Amino acid sequence: MSAHTALAIVATIILGTLAFGILAVKRIRMDPEQFIVGGRSFGWLLMWLLMAGEFYTTFTFLGAAGWAYGRGAPAFYILCYGTVAYVISYFMLPAIWRVARERRALTGPDFFVAQYDSRLLGGLVALVGFVFLIPYVTLQLTGIALLLRIAGYGTLNTTLAVGVAFAAMAAFTFFSGLHGTAWTSIVKDLTVLAGVLIAGIVLPIHYFGSPAGAIGRVLAAHPDWLTLAAPGAPNGSIWFVSTVVLTACGFFMFPQSMAATFAARDEDTLRRNAIFLPLYQLMILLVFFAGLTALIVYPGLKGPDADQSFMLLLQRDFPAWLVGFVAGAGTLAGLVPASAQILGAASIVSKNVLGEFGILRNDAQQTLATRILVVVVAALAFAFWAVAKQTLVGLLLIAYNGMSQFFPGVVLSLVSRRRPAPLAVGCGIVAGLAVLVYFSLAGTSGPAGLNTGAVALIVNAIVLGLVQAAIRASRVPALQR
Repeated sequence: MSAHTALAIVATIILGTLAFGILAVKRIRMDPEQFIVGGRSFGWLLMWLLMAGEFYTTFTFLGAAGWAYGRGAPAFYILCYGTVAYVISYFMLPAIWRVARERRALTGPDFFVAQYDSRLLGGLVALVGFVFLIPYVTLQLTGIALLLRIAGYGTLNTTLAVGVAFAAMAAFTFFSGLHGTAWTSIVKDLTVLAGVLIAGIVLPIHYFGSPAGAIGRVLAAHPDWLTLAAPGAPNGSIWFVSTVVLTACGFFMFPQSMAATFAARDEDTLRRNAIFLPLYQLMILLVFFAGLTALIVYPGLKGPDADQSFMLLLQRDFPAWLVGFVAGAGTLAGLVPASAQILGAASIVSKNVLGEFGILRNDAQQTLATRILVVVVAALAFAFWAVAKQTLVGLLLIAYNGMSQFFPGVVLSLVSRRRPAPLAVGCGIVAGLAVLVYFSLAGTSGPAGLNTGAVALIVNAIVLGLVQAAIRASRVPALQR
């Protein structure tokens, strides 16, 4: 009976939210601009909700608690990198928006094509973005699976349930595009806020009288739990700083983040977002409290199991309707961002691979191809999820390691009077990816405790500079002649 109650509430929340999104966009005629970037018409409130809907996902809901539970102080990087990224976005996103507006860019690779006049570079960015979005979508599926398993009290076929839920979201994205994602973000943000308040305030008060009481108990049982390790140690202070820098650089490089940026009505919309989006960071603090509470009350979880720590606590000690509500909120926190992510992955392939190289010849074909690719991306992410055995934070870092390799090319195109050659930018990206592949195959961490993605980003920048210097040197004799 408990499983029936919880799952019924989860299903009601999901279906109600999808119905709301479909009704909100049913009268909008979908051409590529409407489908991919919402007609470039989003004001500050809808943009704020859309970006928050994309950034605060099941990772925020479960992964932050899992790292607070399983690793302690290193989890604080989650609180830092978004805030640093918003500072960067205040200055960078309006400039990106101006380029997109002038050149009618629909995707992140379009931005590279516009700035570097190279379809090949745009195609490279599209393929890399597509590959590294799959782990990010898989992250959402992993979180959804954990939530549905707990809401089902062990009676549910999790693979089937996740497949049905994700198929529903893929179908929703197929018909509604970015407009639908933005409107469903309203419901998602409200329910996630309620769920986080329950997890981060109700749980510590119930067991320890207050969040401060939970922290006190953690420090009594694990005195060094909230202290970073030595600089060169795994997850130590050097790893912490390099991870914050890496993820802040990659924060707005994702295809769905670029699409959201292009959807803004004007530059001031993006500046207001940079000012007010940090308010959402307060939710992460509450999630930390939930994870620390579970560490004391429900100890013993290891590895990926730590991601479900506070939900297991809810399942054990609280009524089924409350478990269902929090699980439903968390499931929305996975499905709504996933809709933007699969739309972003589909649009960069349809626009910058199939479209740029003449396979698609008009808007109708491009819109149809994007919709079909939505289904393909969803299926690939589902297959990857079925075999991946990563923590939520692990999946997130895989995605950020790849996406951050675009950062040097974006920044140099905006601030440099003499933009680097597209060959130099492309070589930098490829070099960074080669470093990531090396560390992945070797199974080692970065030197001196550095995040491997940060090492790849440094190599990227060095290779870009060297190739650009070689190109300029080769041109000097020709100019002299």
